[in-house]
Amino acid sequence: MEVNAANLNSLRVGYSAAYQRGLGQAPSQYPRVATVVPASQKEQKYGWLGKIPKVREWIGARLVHSLEQHDYSIKEKKWELTVAVDKDDIETDNLGIYVPLFEEMGASTQSLPDELVFDLLKNGFSSKCYDGQNFFDTDHPVLDADGEEQSVANTDGGDGTPWFLLCTNRPLKPLIYQRRKDFSFVAKDNPDDDNVFNNNEFVYGADARSNVGFGFWQFAWGSKQTLDAAHYETARAAISGMKGDHGRPLGLMPNLLVVPPTLEGAGRALLASQLVNGGETNKWAGSAELLVVPWLA
Repeated sequence: MEVNAANLNSLRVGYSAAYQRGLGQAPSQYPRVATVVPASQKEQKYGWLGKIPKVREWIGARLVHSLEQHDYSIKEKKWELTVAVDKDDIETDNLGIYVPLFEEMGASTQSLPDELVFDLLKNGFSSKCYDGQNFFDTDHPVLDADGEEQSVANTDGGDGTPWFLLCTNRPLKPLIYQRRKDFSFVAKDNPDDDNVFNNNEFVYGADARSNVGFGFWQFAWGSKQTLDAAHYETARAAISGMKGDHGRPLGLMPNLLVVPPTLEGAGRALLASQLVNGGETNKWAGSAELLVVPWLA
């Protein structure tokens, strides 16, 4: 193939189409557990995470909820994926080998939010959230009805494979995906470009800016105990009984059980089986939706 503007434009269109096909190869799971927050700056502050607003009877002056209770912020990261096509392969029409590469490039860029979000969830036992405690911890500080600080847990420990019970039916989900710039396909395929002159390569790439962080820890329970009826009941009771400062119930109902592939069987037995123990009614059947996440493997 002659290396000219028309042929290079045709290649760009074809590679871009392959990239777009790759974007649709696997559905994203991260929106199930993370709220997408558009960002307009490199570092976004979330001081308001210390407050879960609740309606109160209007007696006297209004009670103004401060939005600067915690110094918690998410700083964007830059991401890129770049591939090169040898000029010699264009001249010899050896181009078919690159189509799967560009499809995989699209699939890889689409999966980045899933990788980031579920890696953060998995590491929530050792990563701090807005109150300075690990996201999954036994010592989250909450003020009781008398204004005294109490320690509240959203984990029951353990040393096995982690699983998570979440409340995702509120405006803010347990995790945050902060997005400033989506991936876009770009090409450096002008014959006069330095990459062609120096390396005999036409270069194609994609870049984005985003990052992840924690939302309200009260909306999530993380456990490394055995996934069974007893520990599941503990998790449900804990989330449903969560209270904000001054003893105000939050009215949470967990609705999503998130597990890695190795716990899929245990999750299905817990939530899908109508009968257990040789004929007893399974009281937890249908009590939550099961989400099996390969990114937690």
